Amino acid sequence: MARRLSAIAPDWWDYTTLDQDLIEDAAALTPQKMAKLSRPGFKVVLYDTREDFYLAEALEYIEAWRQSTDDNPVGLCGPIGPTEQLPLVARLINTLEIDIRSAHFWGMDEWVIDGKEVPPTHPLSFERCDREMLFNHIHRRLRMPDDHLHFPKADTKEFRKSWDSGVRCALVQGGQGDVKHWAFNDPLRRKGKWKETPPAADEYRKLPTRVVELHPLTVAQNARTSGGGNISLVPTTAVTVGPAETWKAEKVSIWHGGTHDNPFGQRLTCLMIAKGIADSSVPMSLLADHPNVQFNYYLGGLGTCSIEMH
Repeated sequence: MARRLSAIAPDWWDYTTLDQDLIEDAAALTPQKMAKLSRPGFKVVLYDTREDFYLAEALEYIEAWRQSTDDNPVGLCGPIGPTEQLPLVARLINTLEIDIRSAHFWGMDEWVIDGKEVPPTHPLSFERCDREMLFNHIHRRLRMPDDHLHFPKADTKEFRKSWDSGVRCALVQGGQGDVKHWAFNDPLRRKGKWKETPPAADEYRKLPTRVVELHPLTVAQNARTSGGGNISLVPTTAVTVGPAETWKAEKVSIWHGGTHDNPFGQRLTCLMIAKGIADSSVPMSLLADHPNVQFNYYLGGLGTCSIEMH
């Protein structure tokens, strides 16, 4: 049976092309039912308060970087959505005098305009955000050198090489966007050999760090969360860490604070990963095949999927 057209952008794949029964099952999930979806390789954690949620997210940075030594360097790949954990990481490092000079950091993604990554002076630059909210606040005597910070460029060669440089990636931490991506691993356009069916899960998982065209829903979301709703401000291409690099991480931890995706989306990917349903129209669902995934939810951001007229 042919997959239906997207209700959002008919020239693209996305979660609205899924079977209606799966969509209804996801919408019916309560937080209590979601907590019971944990299985070996997939853990669901719920946090009662926003403070506990972001502190736990910050502590993942600390736990990963504290493993690093000169002889066995360890790094993590971190997001710009959410960002609330970043100042907490710097405060913890400075207050507890944690030496992270041997540690590494991979930026998750960056905007691309006219074939070139935006400079840190761009108002939406992810590198700028990481530096201004985190690295610039860590005491120099404790902070890793700049050559341990790996920010993706439109020419991806050096960034991709850094993942095979002998640094162990303990953690990929991220959020989930409206289109159900991590980083900018968006669904693909519905054209060519993917006109009738989206790419197979194992085919999508081979994609490396690359420059991508963004799904219209992703552009709208970033305008909403970062640009005051000004869609014309948001670039339509970006460079993103790929599934190929993500699968080199020992753990993938996704943080759902209720800001970046809606109540339905937060439920859908939880159900798909728990049930082992990997479909590239919902890129986050491909993590069903990663051996160590954790979904973290702020209860106050989970909302409900009940119909309310506003």
